[in-house]
Amino acid sequence: MTKREHFENILTYAHDEDIDFINHELELLARKNSAERKPTAKQVENVGIKSEIVDFMEADTLYTAADIAKSCPYCVENGIKPQRVAALLTQLVKSGEVVKTEDKRKSFYSLA
Repeated sequence: MTKREHFENILTYAHDEDIDFINHELELLARKNSAERKPTAKQVENVGIKSEIVDFMEADTLYTAADIAKSCPYCVENGIKPQRVAALLTQLVKSGEVVKTEDKRKSFYSLA
């Protein structure tokens, strides 16, 4: 249950003096959630790394995160570890640029 849902439930049983406070809290939540946020420096950096990974990958070839971390020139030059490559590959799978297949609990990635 979210904070908003809790306040809305409390609002149904609240006394008159509490209603203003609860409405104020709901308004603060709405403002907080609607704020335009700029991406962090790490997020901007990850966009560049993901494009380098996609450019490195060849069609109809299966890669593991470790393969990419060891073979992709950009990843090697910048010391990007397999764990970070795996996280970025997961984002690429969600965006549809990369396809993930599993074989015996090992993940392989290929271009979509």
